Amino acid sequence: MSVKLRELIRLVRQCKTAAEERAVVAKECAAIRNAFKQNDVSLRHRNVAKLLFIHMLGYPTHFGQMECLKLISGVHYPEKRIGYLGLTLLMDEKQEVLMLVTNSLKNDLNSKNQFIIGLALCALGNIASAEMCRDLAPEVERLLGNSSAFVRKKAALCCIRIIKKVPELLENIVEPSMQLLRDRHHGVLVASMQLFYNMLEASPELVPKFRAHVNDLVRVLKSLVLSGFTPDHDVSGLTDPFLQIKTLRLLQVLAAGDTQASDQMSDILAQVATNIEGSKNAGNAVLYECVQTIMGVESIGGLRVLAINILGRFLANRDNNIRYVALNMLAKVVAVDTKAVQRHRNTIVNCVKDSDVSIRRRALDLVYALVNENNITTLTKELIEYLVVSDMEFKADLTDKICSLVNRYAPDKRWHIDTLTQVLSQAGAFAKSDQARWLVILISNAPDLQAYA
Repeated sequence: MSVKLRELIRLVRQCKTAAEERAVVAKECAAIRNAFKQNDVSLRHRNVAKLLFIHMLGYPTHFGQMECLKLISGVHYPEKRIGYLGLTLLMDEKQEVLMLVTNSLKNDLNSKNQFIIGLALCALGNIASAEMCRDLAPEVERLLGNSSAFVRKKAALCCIRIIKKVPELLENIVEPSMQLLRDRHHGVLVASMQLFYNMLEASPELVPKFRAHVNDLVRVLKSLVLSGFTPDHDVSGLTDPFLQIKTLRLLQVLAAGDTQASDQMSDILAQVATNIEGSKNAGNAVLYECVQTIMGVESIGGLRVLAINILGRFLANRDNNIRYVALNMLAKVVAVDTKAVQRHRNTIVNCVKDSDVSIRRRALDLVYALVNENNITTLTKELIEYLVVSDMEFKADLTDKICSLVNRYAPDKRWHIDTLTQVLSQAGAFAKSDQARWLVILISNAPDLQAYA
């Protein structure tokens, strides 16, 4: 006689050794197999639920696959729920038995019960094979216009799986999905933003067509940024940061290399950058995505300065993760607007002395990128001071970088000789022979400074 799921969990938890656990599981699997052979319909869903628990423990449960299909073909929601859960956990798209469920999925996608439709869409979105996607794509496309927001959201997510498995079906999904941009339900909008992003990733030639809807995206973002407190979507004082981030990411793709689209979104990007509070993680996430969007589109200089100033504020944050992503982003944008990044030079140099090794490495890379003819003397002095106290694994690379910068930007030969001498004396055994040879060649080529040297 098999036990209830709760009792099985209790028995497993009471086991003190792996051998005891195996014995409990083997006994229960035997009871479940026996119940399956007797075709006990009343307890089928309970037995499959126990199989799912046993599967989570790492034991083989393949003998329950057909029972999942039987539950799915049932008429009641509780049975279907366990059946679909078993389908997604116990099978994958490579198993031939999965083709047997295609007809049941089609029937459930045409059900009048939105929750049954939702179960079918979840299963299809998780384990659908290319053949299943081809067979069921028309039903999913139709559900994008369903009256229920619950169904529309799941249909949009299911479409992501379809275009990944069968890219040629993408053109059939584009038109039905466009209407989702005007949806008022946040869940539908989040799913649709991800769907559009995947579409553009799979088929970049669709970008010009989607650019016609930039104003719709700007309207969505503006409603989120300027709306008052909405308890249903509030996260740390922010209105649905998940939707804001996905909208910003999609805007970045659409406006890259297009001046007109960039101009359409410049006002809302400035509002996001100035109105979002960065005291909480949710706000920092939105601000970081906003910075990425500003730097990824054809934005005006003032907007780029605003974005770099946000990264400057990130550098002053106590959270090492936030400081790291700020340094990472600054390293990418330093070539775009070096002057704006130079304003935060002191903060960046302070990061070189941070206790976190990953932040030190990132800060050093950024300092190297910031060095030019105007600041070579100041930054070299800072780097030499750090060379004295730096960790052993840093010294060789740091010495090499300082010598490279000095050789490239030295303002005069005397300073060049003084600085290389100082670096080599501080580096000691960590200096390469090539660097000493450079100093010798430099002195040889400066007869008037040989006595000084």
